[in-house]
Amino acid sequence: MDSQAPIVSLRGISKSFAHVQALQSIDLDIYAGEIHAVMGENGAGKSTLVKVLSGVHRRSGGHMTVRGREVDFATPKEAERSGIAIIHQELNLIPGLSVSENIFLGREPLKAGLFIDYAEIEVRSAEILAKFGIDIDPRAEVENLRVGEQQLVEIARALSLNADVLVLDEPTSALSEAEAQRLASFVRGLARQGVAIVYISHRMSEVFALADKITVLRDGNFIATRRSGDISERDVIRMMVGRELKKQEAKSSVLDKPIVLTVRNLGLQKPNSRGRIHSVVKDVSFDVHAGEILGIGGLLGSGRTEVLELIFGAAIGKRSGQIEWRGVKWNAQTLTPRRSVSKGIAFLTEDRKGTGLLMHADICSNAVLPSLSRLAPLGWITRLQEKNVADGIIRAMRVRCQGPEQQIDELSGGNQQKIVLGKWLETRPSVVLLDEPTRGIDVGAKEEIYDLLKQLARSGVAIIMVSSELPELLALSNRILVMCEGSATGIIESPEFSEERVMELATPLGNALTGEAA
Repeated sequence: MDSQAPIVSLRGISKSFAHVQALQSIDLDIYAGEIHAVMGENGAGKSTLVKVLSGVHRRSGGHMTVRGREVDFATPKEAERSGIAIIHQELNLIPGLSVSENIFLGREPLKAGLFIDYAEIEVRSAEILAKFGIDIDPRAEVENLRVGEQQLVEIARALSLNADVLVLDEPTSALSEAEAQRLASFVRGLARQGVAIVYISHRMSEVFALADKITVLRDGNFIATRRSGDISERDVIRMMVGRELKKQEAKSSVLDKPIVLTVRNLGLQKPNSRGRIHSVVKDVSFDVHAGEILGIGGLLGSGRTEVLELIFGAAIGKRSGQIEWRGVKWNAQTLTPRRSVSKGIAFLTEDRKGTGLLMHADICSNAVLPSLSRLAPLGWITRLQEKNVADGIIRAMRVRCQGPEQQIDELSGGNQQKIVLGKWLETRPSVVLLDEPTRGIDVGAKEEIYDLLKQLARSGVAIIMVSSELPELLALSNRILVMCEGSATGIIESPEFSEERVMELATPLGNALTGEAA
C-alpha cells in the first residue's frame, strides 16, 4: 500500500481555538484499501483532526492534499465532493425527520426538479439499510429510535455517499458486541474494495482486530505511526497516556452485605418503531447489595437501558413491578425521577449530549442541576456556590478545561462525561445507575473512572452498571445480570465470569442451547 501515493496526505496540520492549541504539527497519510486507526486520550486532538479533515473546522496551519491536489475545505459539503465522508462521535441526526429523510438530507431526489421524491428516498434507504443488514423501518422517526439504532442510521447515511475515504469517529460506542462485529466485517469489506478507512476507537481489541496502521496523538501532538502487527496494546497505551495502567484487583463477594435495592417483576410495554405495542422488559427481578457493582450485560435491544429507566422512574410506556429501597416499596408505574433523586438514587444516562448535559451552558450551570434542592432549599443559588461545586468536580474528576465557566460543548466527549458523573456524585447518592459510563472514553480516563467506581463501592454505595464492553463488565462487576429480548436470563457470579458465558445467556440461540444442555 505504501508504494502507492496516498489518497489524503496531511503535513504539519495545526488548529487552535482562541488560546487553546488543539493540534500541533500533525502528519498523516491515508491510503486506498487501508484501515488506519487514530488513537489518543480525550483531548488528544482526534476529533479535531477528523473535523479538519472533513471540513467542519479550517486548519490554522499546515498542508492537506487529496489525490495530490492541495485543498482547504471550508465546509463538510466540499469534503464530501472530494470523496470524504465522516461518521462523527456525537450523533448529528435531525430528530423530527424519518430515517430515510436523514439518510438523504441535503441530497434529496426531486420530482420534475421541484418536489422531493419521498417514495424514491424510502426505496433507496431501504436498499441501503438492507445491504448493511440494519433492521430499521426507513419511515420511522429518528427521535423514536434508541441511541444504538441512531448510530446505525448515521453509518447508513455515510455509506450512502459512496465515498472513497470513510472516517469513522467512535462508530461502535453505542453498539452491542454483535452490531460492532457486523460493522467490523463491513469495514473490512469496504477496505478490500479500495476504500480508505480512518478509524477512531477507544476499544483496543477492536483497533487491533481491524487496523493496518495505528497513529497515536497525545495532547494535540503527533507521537508515532506504526503498523499494528509491529506493536502491542501495551505499547499503544504507553504512547497514549505516558504511564503504565494498574491491573484490576480480584473482587470479593458482597453477598454477605445487606440488600439495599430489591427489584421485583419489572415490566415495560411500549410501541416499537413500527407503532406496534411490545414488551421491552418482561418480569425482571434481582437484588443489589451495599458496596456491590452489579453489571447488566446483553445485546442492543435486550432491555438493559429500560431496566435502569424503570428503577429511576424515567421509562416511557406502561410500567409494572415494584422497587424496594431501604424497606420502602415503590410502584414502578408511579415512580418519578424527582422522587428517585430525593431518595438517593442517581442515574447517568447513555446519551450525555441529549439527556445528560445542557450543551450550551457552562460547567457551573451543569454541575449543580441535580443538587439544587439541597444547595438552594429556598429556590435561590449564588454564582459563587455554583463555582465552588464546579471547581470541586473539576478537581475530583480531573477534568481538562479552562475553568468552571467554560462552555460544556467546548470540552472533549470524555471530559463532558466526567462532568456528568461528577454532578450526580454531588447528590451524595446511595444507589448509582450507570448506562454506558465509559462510552467514548479513552483508556486513561477509563482507569480513573474505574478507580472512582471501585472507591464508591468500597464506601457502601450500590452500583448498577450497563455496559456494551464485555471486558469492562468482567473487570468491574461483582455479579452480572444478563438480559436477552427483555428478559433476565441469568446472574453470573464472579468466579464463573467469562465472555463466552455472558454471550450464551445474551443470545436466543445460546439460551436455547443452554436449556437443551440442562
